[in-house]
Amino acid sequence: MATVRRLAFGPQVCSGLDGAAREWLVPDGCGGYAMGTVSGLRTRRYHGLLVVASPEGPAARKLGLAALDPVLTLPSGRSVRLGTHEWADGTIAPRGHELLAGFELVDGLPRWRWRIGDIVIERELAMAHGRPAVAVVHRLLTGGPVSLSLEALVTWRDAHTERTAGGPPPVVEPVEGGCVVEGAYRLRGPEFRTRGAWWRGVRHRAEAARGLPPTEDFWYAGSFHAELRQPGSTASVSAWAAELGEPPPPATEVVKAARQRNRAVVAAACPADDAQATLALAADSFIVRTAAGPDVVAGYPWFGAWSRDTMLSYEGLFLTTNRAAEGRELLRSYASTLSEGMLANTADTGSVEYNTADGTLWFLHAAGRHVAGTGDFDLAAELLPAMLDVIDQHLAGTRYGIAADPVDGLLRAGADGEALTWMDARVDGVPITPRAGKPVEVNALWINGLATVIKLAWQARTGAGAAVRAHPEALAGFARRFPAPTGWLYDVVDGPAGDDPAMRPNQLLAWSLPYAPLRPEPATLQAIGSALMTPLGLRSLAPGEPGYQGRHRGGSAARDTAYHTGTVWPWLTGPFVQSWRRLGVDADQTISDADDHLGEYGLGSVSETADGDAPHGGTGCPFQAWSVAETLRARRL
Repeated sequence: MATVRRLAFGPQVCSGLDGAAREWLVPDGCGGYAMGTVSGLRTRRYHGLLVVASPEGPAARKLGLAALDPVLTLPSGRSVRLGTHEWADGTIAPRGHELLAGFELVDGLPRWRWRIGDIVIERELAMAHGRPAVAVVHRLLTGGPVSLSLEALVTWRDAHTERTAGGPPPVVEPVEGGCVVEGAYRLRGPEFRTRGAWWRGVRHRAEAARGLPPTEDFWYAGSFHAELRQPGSTASVSAWAAELGEPPPPATEVVKAARQRNRAVVAAACPADDAQATLALAADSFIVRTAAGPDVVAGYPWFGAWSRDTMLSYEGLFLTTNRAAEGRELLRSYASTLSEGMLANTADTGSVEYNTADGTLWFLHAAGRHVAGTGDFDLAAELLPAMLDVIDQHLAGTRYGIAADPVDGLLRAGADGEALTWMDARVDGVPITPRAGKPVEVNALWINGLATVIKLAWQARTGAGAAVRAHPEALAGFARRFPAPTGWLYDVVDGPAGDDPAMRPNQLLAWSLPYAPLRPEPATLQAIGSALMTPLGLRSLAPGEPGYQGRHRGGSAARDTAYHTGTVWPWLTGPFVQSWRRLGVDADQTISDADDHLGEYGLGSVSETADGDAPHGGTGCPFQAWSVAETLRARRL
């Protein structure tokens, strides 16, 4: 049976700060997580051992336990600090990463080994799935005896911000076996000794690179103490939020249960090889359960749930991993948010907005793929009235000028100051790629959605309403309007400046969707691949096009400007591979190109984006739902 790849790094990576560029993630199944780097250096404001999602969903998170620094006292009395921190002046101290003998990610769980002469100390951690609780286990592997102390650095603040000594310190209340911080989370471990002091000027180098405030202060709440007298001796600390009077199981049991669960998740997905197994486990990290039911985290560490991302990812996350029952529940929940024929788009602020031209059409696609893959005609019959209303509302016209043009049957969208497609970045409130008019992928999704509704209506033995007339009109309009003299498709027609012939990847949906409006031409796909393809996916704009940006780096304005003007998006690999498969051509090399990426940025996962220019370093979220979903789906075609 295929298993998840073991990702391992020796001292050459771990003991240098190259290890700080590789990040691990352990999710809790609720939208919270533990996250950090191979070297142990916290490089982001989001890194920590206990990051807690709001009970209402993952849109809001708080950082609690930031670090648990091990300090060894050797038989000689010498003290050795195994933690690693960077300070505001650039100093790195202590330098525990230089003592790392190795790091490995096994079954999705991180494990470190430090060597000090004949003494080897191991750390592993896991989260209790379904609740915000982390377990950290330290084990003496060789040598000893040694004394181990674990220094708890704590805070309680929004994951997107910083907390400093300019305000009051966190309230730490000693309790049996540990302490409670801010009344929000609890720490428990051996022989807790209260301290109480600010550690000032902790620096996050990744935030500095992103043009964001790079420093903050942490509160040293106290330390746990244990004697590790012989190999096999352990010392464990648990931290959990919510239900503070109900501790999780012992830390070693949490680790064991997490490993067993991860193996079961992979086995249920029936992967054909280790890459599929690794991606199946990566997919699991994005599927969370909230008070409202199952949902999808768009990306870690900073995104919450977004309907477009959820629906685009649906087939890869739920159907290719044999999680259709959870997916069914999610589809029903999302359908209940429809208003004026549009699917709600829950922002990371927690607000509900209706501001996408394509999110609802991706919902039609997801529902169609679910029924096609499962034969769940009861769900089709249940969702069909809402889906028919989506068609009617789009034909009549809904928010933001989204409406079918009676002249050609195509869907137009656009309003001043709005970016309604997936290319929705803004700088100072101004869209970088507004794409007002009739975007190519929106209309491919529109035609696919019309055909999906007709098919589901036929399966439900009922009428498809206005879709029956709208589909052939839109199909003919697409074939007439979108082919451009360049040999590929216009990116937008009937825009404010006319028809846009820019070479972008959006046109791939015109060939890759189940009910795609056109059949691909080999020469066209070759031209797209030549201009846009990289080892991690396709560029969002071809080099040489006006406005092309090859680096997705720098401050917020620079990054958002480049976001859809050349930056690579791995999710586009799915439509590219599917388009070639329509011609009977496999794309195994395209798929395998990204294999090594599983071990170089977000470990065991696929990043949100990458630089358009070589060497195409990963950017954005190291762990992104639609990147994983479409990479996995492409492998299962």
